[in-house]
Amino acid sequence: MIDVRRGIDRYPGGDPDSGITTRHAFSFGRFYDPDNLRFGPVLACNEEHLAPGAGFEEHPHSHTEIVTWVVGGELTHKGSTGEATEVRPGDVQHFGAGSGARHVERNDGTSPLCFVQTWLAPLEPGGEPSYRLVRGLPDGTPYEVPAAGARLHVRRPAAGEHIPVPAAPRVYLHVVRGDLRLDGAELGPGDSARITGEEGLEAVAGSPGELLIWELPA
Repeated sequence: MIDVRRGIDRYPGGDPDSGITTRHAFSFGRFYDPDNLRFGPVLACNEEHLAPGAGFEEHPHSHTEIVTWVVGGELTHKGSTGEATEVRPGDVQHFGAGSGARHVERNDGTSPLCFVQTWLAPLEPGGEPSYRLVRGLPDGTPYEVPAAGARLHVRRPAAGEHIPVPAAPRVYLHVVRGDLRLDGAELGPGDSARITGEEGLEAVAGSPGELLIWELPA
């Protein structure tokens, strides 16, 4: 089964007056949709746009694995686990909230910041908070999120390239850049597909692009 969701249908959020614009793929905050709460362990996939000087001041999380992919600009992150980092395009940031942690996310640069952030439910709640930053994740190199039983594949296909879709119980595919064809459907930036129980599936890039492909448990 392939369930295509369009970027234009995402729930609007953030605080535009403060320089924050968010597009939510799942039920979030004041946009409650009981039919769109999660997909496997995926609780949220947010597209965040922060103007220079804007950001999310210190706030708490718990029982959530938060993975951030910067599309453009530079994200300043400070967490209660002691880290203070700048996250750039090509980096993967993984903030495991465990039984409770706090962090700050800001655009302290002079250029607009855009990032995609995925929240995943852990297999077991609780535990110690954790932080990891991988600089320059190579194309096709998976990033493991064992606490959620998930694996992230970042692909940057050339035009015409075929991208195999993992034969996992569930797969969540998000288009960052470019356009592609998936089982007859055309997808563009911001679009996503929720894939269940498919084998031998391929996406075909219509232009150079960038994809986030989550391999998920049942």
